[in-house]
Amino acid sequence: MGKKPLAPPTKFQRYGLLYLGLFLVGTVSLAAIFAPLLTPYDPYALNVDQLLQPPSPTHLFGTDALGRDVFTRMLYGGRVSLWVGFVAVGISTAIGLVLGLTAGYFGGLVDEIIMRGVDVMLCFPSFFLILAVIAFLEPGLTNIMIVIGFTSWMGVARLVRAETLSLRKRDFVQASKLAGAGPVRIMATHILPNAITPVLVSATLGIAGAILVESSLSFLGLGVQPPDPSWGNLLMDGKEVLEIAPWLSVFPGMAILLTVLGYNLLGEALRDILDPRLKQ
Repeated sequence: MGKKPLAPPTKFQRYGLLYLGLFLVGTVSLAAIFAPLLTPYDPYALNVDQLLQPPSPTHLFGTDALGRDVFTRMLYGGRVSLWVGFVAVGISTAIGLVLGLTAGYFGGLVDEIIMRGVDVMLCFPSFFLILAVIAFLEPGLTNIMIVIGFTSWMGVARLVRAETLSLRKRDFVQASKLAGAGPVRIMATHILPNAITPVLVSATLGIAGAILVESSLSFLGLGVQPPDPSWGNLLMDGKEVLEIAPWLSVFPGMAILLTVLGYNLLGEALRDILDPRLKQ
Protein backbone atom coordinates (compact mmCIF):
# COMPACT_ATOMS: atom_id res chain seq x y z
CA MET A 1 0.00 0.00 0.00
CA GLY A 2 1.29 3.42 -0.91
CA LYS A 3 1.75 6.04 1.70
CA LYS A 4 -0.99 8.59 2.04
CA PRO A 5 0.07 12.07 0.98
CA LEU A 6 0.77 14.41 3.85
CA ALA A 7 -2.00 16.87 4.55
CA PRO A 8 -1.07 20.50 3.93
CA PRO A 9 -0.22 22.38 7.12
CA THR A 10 -3.14 24.10 8.75
CA LYS A 11 -3.24 27.84 9.22
CA PHE A 12 -2.56 27.40 12.93
CA GLN A 13 0.47 25.19 12.25
CA ARG A 14 1.90 27.83 9.92
CA TYR A 15 1.15 30.78 12.16
CA GLY A 16 1.09 29.14 15.60
CA LEU A 17 4.20 30.94 16.84
CA LEU A 18 2.82 34.23 15.58
CA TYR A 19 -0.49 33.73 17.39
CA LEU A 20 1.22 32.71 20.62
CA GLY A 21 3.68 35.59 20.45
CA LEU A 22 0.90 38.09 19.73
CA PHE A 23 -1.15 36.70 22.61
CA LEU A 24 1.69 37.03 25.11
CA VAL A 25 2.80 40.45 23.89
CA GLY A 26 -0.76 41.73 23.58
CA THR A 27 -1.76 40.51 27.05
CA VAL A 28 1.24 42.14 28.76
CA SER A 29 0.91 45.36 26.76
CA LEU A 30 -2.82 45.75 27.38
CA ALA A 31 -2.37 45.00 31.09
CA ALA A 32 0.30 47.72 31.33
CA ILE A 33 -1.72 50.27 29.33
CA PHE A 34 -4.93 49.75 31.30
CA ALA A 35 -3.22 49.35 34.68
CA PRO A 36 -5.37 52.02 36.42
CA LEU A 37 -8.50 50.11 35.40
CA LEU A 38 -7.20 46.71 36.53
CA THR A 39 -6.18 47.58 40.08
CA PRO A 40 -7.59 49.91 42.74
CA TYR A 41 -4.26 50.38 44.51
CA ASP A 42 -1.63 53.09 44.25
CA PRO A 43 1.76 51.61 43.27
CA TYR A 44 3.50 54.01 45.68
CA ALA A 45 1.10 53.78 48.64
CA LEU A 46 2.59 52.29 51.82
CA ASN A 47 0.50 50.12 54.13
CA VAL A 48 2.25 49.09 57.35
CA ASP A 49 -0.67 46.81 58.25
CA GLN A 50 -0.14 44.64 55.17
CA LEU A 51 3.60 43.90 55.15
CA LEU A 52 4.67 40.79 53.19
CA GLN A 53 1.17 39.41 52.80
CA PRO A 54 0.99 36.27 50.63
CA PRO A 55 -1.17 36.18 47.49
CA SER A 56 -4.85 36.43 48.29
CA PRO A 57 -8.10 37.64 46.70
CA THR A 58 -7.37 41.10 48.17
CA HIS A 59 -3.78 41.21 46.91
CA LEU A 60 -3.50 38.86 43.93
CA PHE A 61 0.30 38.75 43.97
CA GLY A 62 0.77 39.59 47.65
CA THR A 63 2.46 42.66 49.12
CA ASP A 64 6.08 43.70 49.53
CA ALA A 65 8.11 44.68 52.59
CA LEU A 66 6.46 48.14 52.60
CA GLY A 67 2.91 46.86 52.21
CA ARG A 68 2.59 47.87 48.54
CA ASP A 69 0.48 45.72 46.26
CA VAL A 70 2.82 43.65 44.07
CA PHE A 71 0.29 43.15 41.27
CA THR A 72 -0.17 46.91 40.97
CA ARG A 73 3.55 47.59 40.94
CA MET A 74 4.04 44.89 38.30
CA LEU A 75 1.45 46.48 36.03
CA TYR A 76 3.04 49.91 36.33
CA GLY A 77 6.51 48.37 36.08
CA GLY A 78 5.43 46.77 32.82
CA ARG A 79 4.82 50.25 31.43
CA VAL A 80 8.43 51.16 32.23
CA SER A 81 9.92 48.00 30.76
CA LEU A 82 7.89 48.16 27.54
CA TRP A 83 8.58 51.87 27.12
CA VAL A 84 12.31 51.25 27.48
CA GLY A 85 12.11 48.43 24.94
CA PHE A 86 10.30 50.46 22.29
CA VAL A 87 12.26 53.69 22.68
CA ALA A 88 15.67 52.00 22.89
CA VAL A 89 14.94 49.87 19.83
CA GLY A 90 13.62 52.92 17.99
CA ILE A 91 16.90 54.74 18.62
CA SER A 92 19.08 51.77 17.65
CA THR A 93 17.01 51.04 14.53
CA ALA A 94 17.18 54.65 13.34
CA ILE A 95 20.96 54.75 13.77
CA GLY A 96 21.42 51.36 12.15
CA LEU A 97 19.22 52.27 9.18
CA VAL A 98 21.09 55.50 8.45
CA LEU A 99 24.56 54.00 8.79
CA GLY A 100 23.69 50.75 6.99
CA LEU A 101 22.10 52.53 4.04
CA THR A 102 25.00 54.97 3.80
CA ALA A 103 27.67 52.27 3.97
CA GLY A 104 25.95 49.97 1.50
CA TYR A 105 24.98 52.63 -1.02
CA PHE A 106 28.21 54.62 -1.24
CA GLY A 107 30.69 51.79 -0.56
CA GLY A 108 34.40 52.47 -0.79
CA LEU A 109 35.96 54.59 1.94
CA VAL A 110 32.60 55.48 3.48
CA ASP A 111 31.76 51.79 3.83
CA GLU A 112 35.18 51.03 5.33
CA ILE A 113 34.93 53.76 7.97
CA ILE A 114 31.41 52.82 9.05
CA MET A 115 31.99 49.07 9.13
CA ARG A 116 35.27 49.38 11.01
CA GLY A 117 33.34 51.44 13.55
CA VAL A 118 30.84 48.59 13.76
CA ASP A 119 33.69 46.12 14.31
CA VAL A 120 35.11 48.25 17.12
CA MET A 121 31.72 48.45 18.84
CA LEU A 122 31.26 44.69 18.52
CA CYS A 123 34.59 44.09 20.26
CA PHE A 124 33.00 45.13 23.56
CA PRO A 125 30.38 42.89 25.21
CA SER A 126 27.25 45.01 24.95
CA PHE A 127 26.07 44.63 28.54
CA PHE A 128 29.45 45.56 30.00
CA LEU A 129 29.67 48.49 27.61
CA ILE A 130 26.29 49.69 28.86
CA LEU A 131 27.43 49.23 32.46
CA ALA A 132 30.55 51.27 31.78
CA VAL A 133 28.56 54.12 30.25
CA ILE A 134 25.84 54.07 32.93
CA ALA A 135 28.53 54.30 35.62
CA PHE A 136 29.33 57.83 34.42
CA LEU A 137 25.71 58.95 34.18
CA GLU A 138 22.95 59.49 36.67
CA PRO A 139 20.75 56.37 36.87
CA GLY A 140 17.35 57.04 35.37
CA LEU A 141 14.86 55.96 32.75
CA THR A 142 15.89 58.45 30.06
CA ASN A 143 19.59 57.64 30.34
CA ILE A 144 18.88 53.92 30.18
CA MET A 145 16.87 54.23 26.95
CA ILE A 146 19.50 56.43 25.31
CA VAL A 147 22.44 54.24 26.34
CA ILE A 148 20.78 50.99 25.24
CA GLY A 149 19.80 52.57 21.93
CA PHE A 150 23.26 53.97 21.22
CA THR A 151 25.01 50.69 22.05
CA SER A 152 22.83 48.21 20.14
CA TRP A 153 22.58 49.53 16.56
CA MET A 154 25.38 47.42 15.06
CA GLY A 155 23.29 44.42 14.08
CA VAL A 156 20.75 46.57 12.26
CA ALA A 157 23.53 48.42 10.42
CA ARG A 158 25.05 45.16 9.18
CA LEU A 159 21.68 43.80 8.06
CA VAL A 160 20.75 46.97 6.18
CA ARG A 161 24.20 47.27 4.59
CA ALA A 162 23.99 43.70 3.27
CA GLU A 163 20.55 44.31 1.79
CA THR A 164 21.65 47.65 0.30
CA LEU A 165 24.69 46.11 -1.36
CA SER A 166 22.35 43.67 -3.10
CA LEU A 167 19.71 46.23 -4.03
CA ARG A 168 21.85 49.11 -5.28
CA LYS A 169 22.69 47.26 -8.51
CA ARG A 170 19.09 46.39 -9.33
CA ASP A 171 17.53 47.81 -12.49
CA PHE A 172 14.99 49.99 -10.67
CA VAL A 173 17.76 51.69 -8.70
CA GLN A 174 19.84 52.29 -11.83
CA ALA A 175 16.79 53.66 -13.62
CA SER A 176 16.15 56.06 -10.77
CA LYS A 177 19.75 57.28 -11.00
CA LEU A 178 19.38 57.88 -14.73
CA ALA A 179 16.22 59.83 -14.04
CA GLY A 180 18.25 62.22 -11.90
CA ALA A 181 17.18 61.10 -8.41
CA GLY A 182 19.65 61.92 -5.64
CA PRO A 183 21.16 59.39 -3.21
CA VAL A 184 18.85 60.32 -0.32
CA ARG A 185 15.73 59.90 -2.43
CA ILE A 186 16.94 56.60 -3.87
CA MET A 187 17.78 55.21 -0.46
CA ALA A 188 14.50 56.40 1.09
CA THR A 189 12.05 55.46 -1.68
CA HIS A 190 13.65 52.50 -3.44
CA ILE A 191 16.16 50.72 -1.23
CA LEU A 192 14.70 51.11 2.26
CA PRO A 193 11.22 49.68 1.50
CA ASN A 194 12.85 46.59 0.00
CA ALA A 195 15.29 46.16 2.90
CA ILE A 196 12.85 46.68 5.76
CA THR A 197 11.85 43.02 6.36
CA PRO A 198 14.97 41.91 8.27
CA VAL A 199 14.89 45.21 10.15
CA LEU A 200 11.37 44.49 11.44
CA VAL A 201 12.45 41.06 12.64
CA SER A 202 15.58 42.47 14.27
CA ALA A 203 13.59 45.25 15.97
CA THR A 204 11.08 42.78 17.38
CA LEU A 205 13.83 40.62 18.83
CA GLY A 206 15.62 43.77 20.00
CA ILE A 207 12.68 44.78 22.19
CA ALA A 208 13.09 41.54 24.13
CA GLY A 209 16.80 42.21 24.53
CA ALA A 210 16.23 45.79 25.70
CA ILE A 211 13.71 44.64 28.31
CA LEU A 212 16.23 42.13 29.64
CA VAL A 213 18.98 44.76 29.78
CA GLU A 214 16.74 47.27 31.59
CA SER A 215 15.66 44.60 34.08
CA SER A 216 19.27 43.62 34.70
CA LEU A 217 20.36 47.22 35.24
CA SER A 218 17.44 47.90 37.59
CA PHE A 219 18.20 44.70 39.49
CA LEU A 220 21.77 45.93 39.98
CA GLY A 221 20.52 49.33 41.16
CA LEU A 222 21.75 51.17 38.05
CA GLY A 223 18.42 51.45 36.27
CA VAL A 224 15.02 52.73 37.32
CA GLN A 225 15.35 54.03 40.86
CA PRO A 226 12.91 53.31 43.71
CA PRO A 227 10.16 54.09 44.47
CA ASP A 228 9.39 53.95 40.74
CA PRO A 229 8.49 50.35 39.90
CA SER A 230 10.16 48.23 37.24
CA TRP A 231 10.41 44.48 36.93
CA GLY A 232 14.12 44.61 37.65
CA ASN A 233 13.92 46.48 40.94
CA LEU A 234 10.94 44.33 41.98
CA LEU A 235 13.25 41.34 41.62
CA MET A 236 15.89 43.17 43.64
CA ASP A 237 13.37 43.80 46.43
CA GLY A 238 12.36 40.14 46.42
CA LYS A 239 15.95 38.96 46.69
CA GLU A 240 16.21 40.26 50.25
CA VAL A 241 13.23 38.21 51.51
CA LEU A 242 13.31 35.28 49.11
CA GLU A 243 12.96 32.60 51.78
CA ILE A 244 9.93 34.09 53.51
CA ALA A 245 8.24 35.87 50.57
CA PRO A 246 9.10 34.04 47.32
CA TRP A 247 6.19 35.66 45.49
CA LEU A 248 8.12 38.92 45.35
CA SER A 249 10.58 37.28 42.95
CA VAL A 250 8.42 34.68 41.24
CA PHE A 251 5.83 37.00 39.72
CA PRO A 252 8.20 39.66 38.30
CA GLY A 253 10.44 36.89 37.01
CA MET A 254 7.49 35.26 35.25
CA ALA A 255 6.49 38.61 33.75
CA ILE A 256 9.98 39.08 32.29
CA LEU A 257 10.05 35.49 31.05
CA LEU A 258 6.67 35.62 29.31
CA THR A 259 7.26 39.05 27.78
CA VAL A 260 10.68 38.17 26.40
CA LEU A 261 9.36 34.82 25.18
CA GLY A 262 6.46 36.58 23.46
CA TYR A 263 8.70 38.99 21.56
CA ASN A 264 11.13 36.22 20.62
CA LEU A 265 8.31 34.05 19.28
CA LEU A 266 6.87 37.02 17.42
CA GLY A 267 10.26 37.81 15.86
CA GLU A 268 10.83 34.21 14.79
CA ALA A 269 7.34 34.00 13.31
CA LEU A 270 7.79 37.25 11.37
CA ARG A 271 11.08 35.97 9.99
CA ASP A 272 9.47 32.70 8.83
CA ILE A 273 6.50 34.51 7.26
CA LEU A 274 8.20 37.49 5.67
CA ASP A 275 11.45 35.95 4.44
CA PRO A 276 10.76 34.49 0.97
CA ARG A 277 13.85 32.28 1.20
CA LEU A 278 12.22 30.32 4.03
CA LYS A 279 8.95 29.73 2.19
CA GLN A 280 8.44 26.30 0.75
